[in-house]
Amino acid sequence: MSSLRDFSKKKKPEDYYVNLIQELERINGRLHAFNEISHDVDRGFPISVKDNICVDGMEATASSRMLKGYKPPFDATVVQKLKDAGFSVLGKTNMDEFGFGSFGINCISPARNPFDEERVAGGSSSGAAVAASIMKYHLAIAESTGGSISAPACFCGVVGFTPTYGVISRYGLIDYANSLDKIGFIARSSEDISDVFKLSVGKDGFDSTCADFKPLKKEKDRLVIINQLYERLDKGIKASFDRSVRRLSAKGFKIGYEDVNEIGYAVPAYYIVSMAEASTNLAKYTGFKYGEQLTDFSMDYNSFFSASRNVFGEEAKRKIVLGSFIRSASVRSMYYEKALKVRRLIINRLKEILDGSFIISPSMPVLAPKIEEARAFTPVQNYSMDVLTIPPNLCGFPSISLPSDYVGGLPTGMQIIGDHMEDLSILSFGKEWEKDFIYRFKYNIGEI
Repeated sequence: MSSLRDFSKKKKPEDYYVNLIQELERINGRLHAFNEISHDVDRGFPISVKDNICVDGMEATASSRMLKGYKPPFDATVVQKLKDAGFSVLGKTNMDEFGFGSFGINCISPARNPFDEERVAGGSSSGAAVAASIMKYHLAIAESTGGSISAPACFCGVVGFTPTYGVISRYGLIDYANSLDKIGFIARSSEDISDVFKLSVGKDGFDSTCADFKPLKKEKDRLVIINQLYERLDKGIKASFDRSVRRLSAKGFKIGYEDVNEIGYAVPAYYIVSMAEASTNLAKYTGFKYGEQLTDFSMDYNSFFSASRNVFGEEAKRKIVLGSFIRSASVRSMYYEKALKVRRLIINRLKEILDGSFIISPSMPVLAPKIEEARAFTPVQNYSMDVLTIPPNLCGFPSISLPSDYVGGLPTGMQIIGDHMEDLSILSFGKEWEKDFIYRFKYNIGEI
């Protein structure tokens, strides 16, 4: 039985939510999973919301000083739908500033991995994954641009589901990159996510990119591993993934290997597109209408503008500089427009494979690094960590990261990619996988 259904059948003590919030606040001082915890929780299944998704009356900062104090007077469409279905918002979860990062460290207080508090929780939906991993009854609303759901789900040993682009409304989301952002979920089981996903889809008049969900339910017995991605794995992850592949083969799946030469261009194409769109989205934070409000009006325009935007973190500034360059008239066709063409080539090639197969890979090419190690990575090293999660995100395909193994006491994940609108098919795959995968809690803090 899913934890959702189990929770609804269990009789809770009168002070259940009071005790839950008190325990969360105690633990949050160490793990920094939440930016805000609600003290006004209704009696419903507890969910959390990533801090770049709007909840009426709660701060929506996207973990940026730029938006400190902003409390939207409305709910994002996905939040409203789940509230209407009886879910209760427990709090807003920590993340990389505006979603810029793979490790959850580009923020005020990095979220910490519950398996080893010296290690990263993954990003950018870091707090969402920690919340799902430490609470027995919980589901986190998260968001992915290039792997922001799969990465933290993998590092924290939980399930992360990224849907087909456009099937869940983005209304109420503080955007990173409009053509890439997808609202999804992190939880302990594919069954929990499947139940909530069905409540969340549907066309929305507030979001012109939102489409009707027309599920393609296909049961596939062939799984494809892309050679160029397999070769990029480090030794420990490769051995862990091979064990998972052997288990799948024993269950009757046919395993195939294919060359996809275009896949090598996925990471550069993604970062060109995402930086261009991010710089556009960040342009509105000028200190006049949106963002940090300054009161010294004696400054000239350039000084005022620069002082206001100086509250951005290092990665946000990098996105602004590089994205503005990519969008400039002199090089737009050389970089941005070419990246869009490359994206289309990759979509077409992967759809050929997905016509009769799922694509599988590890979720991340490394184990969760220590926080200080991650801070020492160069930008290029950081961006290369998304090599496995960027292809489905760049192409708008649905994907799911499933707990698959433990290496040195740390969890690893396996990623399953389906074709557009095959969301329910990969969730069904996840349910079958979880029947065999024995979930072992090894957290230092236990669970609540």
